[in-house]
Amino acid sequence: MSTLTLASDPQDAAAAEAVEAHHTQLAGELAGRVAMLVAAAERDPAAADGVRAGLVDFCDRDLVPHATAEEGTLYPAARALPEARLLVEGMIAEHRRLVALVDALRAGGDAVRAAAEGRALQVLFEEHLEKENTLVLPLLAGAPDISLAGLLAGMHDLLGHDHGTADATPASGGGCGGTCGCGGSDDTEVPELDVRDIPHSLRHATVFGAVAAVPSGAAMTLVAPHDPLPLLAQIEDRHPGAFAVEYLERGPEAWRLLLTHR
Repeated sequence: MSTLTLASDPQDAAAAEAVEAHHTQLAGELAGRVAMLVAAAERDPAAADGVRAGLVDFCDRDLVPHATAEEGTLYPAARALPEARLLVEGMIAEHRRLVALVDALRAGGDAVRAAAEGRALQVLFEEHLEKENTLVLPLLAGAPDISLAGLLAGMHDLLGHDHGTADATPASGGGCGGTCGCGGSDDTEVPELDVRDIPHSLRHATVFGAVAAVPSGAAMTLVAPHDPLPLLAQIEDRHPGAFAVEYLERGPEAWRLLLTHR
């Protein structure tokens, strides 16, 4: 059963969907940044430190504040439910492990170790969100004396932005449309992100995270199952004029694009 089915009223159903959408956005961007860190560790260890620093900045800006806001709003309400008390204590313990992994990344170290810590952070975070989506949110949404919508408003106040709104709507305008042909040199090995096996709900957020991790003067190859024109427009909207796009392959099985950070 979905959280929508279990919700005690339509507002709580919408709130549960908003939290899940924000979870998808966070998980996707984290996955993209970790993918770039792993690729840098394999291909260009000298560049891995910059990618690692960007990953830490993302965690400090988005991931850790999200966890802190949950502990101040959603978790106290869930803990008051007898069936959720032990679950919430376990979730809080996972928050501590997430923060410890971020601190380990912050401390630096060699590229291979950083990549391993980044992957561990991604796996733990994805498992954590799965429990929130399938266990915590349904309990809160189905409790008649708890307003999940009100708790979400409290998270909004703590975070200072529109929590739970995923940036998944195609933006309009912008982008070179892949016609400029101004990508990197042919003899430069660049990391490749193949999104064909990534769940559709995570795809755009994963690419956003990977693109944000590309240092100035470097590039990445994007492999998509179709011509990603809406995605390119979104990238241009987020990073105006920053990325040159060159099509390396145009279907029918895959579209391969070189994105170069000018």
